[in-house]
Amino acid sequence: MTQPDFPPDLSPTASGAGFSRSDFVSQTGACDQAMQDMDAYLSLLSDWNERMNLVGPSALATFWGRHAFDSAQLLRTAPNAKTWVDLGAGAGFPGLVLAILLKNRPGATVHLVESMAKRCGFLRVVSAELKLPTQVHNARAESLHLSPVDVVTARALAPLPKLLQYAYPVLRGHTVGLFLKGRDVETEIGEARKSWTFDATLIPSESDREGRILKIQRLNRV
Repeated sequence: MTQPDFPPDLSPTASGAGFSRSDFVSQTGACDQAMQDMDAYLSLLSDWNERMNLVGPSALATFWGRHAFDSAQLLRTAPNAKTWVDLGAGAGFPGLVLAILLKNRPGATVHLVESMAKRCGFLRVVSAELKLPTQVHNARAESLHLSPVDVVTARALAPLPKLLQYAYPVLRGHTVGLFLKGRDVETEIGEARKSWTFDATLIPSESDREGRILKIQRLNRV
């Protein structure tokens, strides 16, 4: 397992309310159209959240850093990937953010996999209103077989042993897993190796000093 050092200029405020819309633009290089879509997404999220509690009460205050930029940073890890699968898409992190930023890339598709029908309704409304390159699947992650896929991702879905079970039908061949994880990721890796073999790389999160992007390749059962 490889684990690079943190970049010295990592902003400690990216995960808090101090990270602004303009910070998101400067960090991602998002174009005006993408930012209009991001604004519309935030507006729809705020509206729907009043009715169905898609995210916690602090999420909207920290939207640009803790959620939007945390999601967007995945594109730097897989800049050439076109087909993404977001397991447990929920309120759209990272899937909807990725779809907005990939909107004008020819051939781009983000599969949003979510088992709760109400959340799928939200994902479909945002996708339709913003004309995003998404496909919404109201299904359990482990029951869905999609191919070909460049990257499978998930955020705050499950501990790694269970997450790999969900991802296994998709995480085959040349597909790469990019999972947003927290401070306990190394413990999760140790537990997962009891049931799975895989190559793991820990990439420092750009949005949170305690976070990691866990890159998984060559996944197989023990």
